[in-house]
Amino acid sequence: MSKVQKNKVRAKSKKRKAVKQVSRGNAYVFASYNNTIITITDPNGNALGWASAGLCGFKGPKKATPYAATKVVQELMERIADYGVKEVSVFVKGIGAGRESAIRALNANGLNVVSINDVTPIPHNGCRPPKRRRV
Repeated sequence: MSKVQKNKVRAKSKKRKAVKQVSRGNAYVFASYNNTIITITDPNGNALGWASAGLCGFKGPKKATPYAATKVVQELMERIADYGVKEVSVFVKGIGAGRESAIRALNANGLNVVSINDVTPIPHNGCRPPKRRRV
């Protein structure tokens, strides 16, 4: 058998993997000053899909806008359509402009938002300051 015939045999033997149906998931919104990244996972934490403003074609300061966040959600909904996600718990991290508009867009694009948690890290006393300068 030649190499060409072997490749044809291998190509035919591949089967399409069945997509698992997930009705409930978690949505993680990371909104920084520079970008907005949204990931949707199943309840165990396995990522079903993700999208960011840079992935959607926004460049520079436009990536952190509320409009970019809504477009990110639309792109993400196309990617995870096969999984059948109906409701999500939203975890928001960061202080960017796309926080609230991302949640609104999730709700507008057919997902039922069950809960919203803010998981932005807040320093309780901060880092130890540097030692005093001696001149």
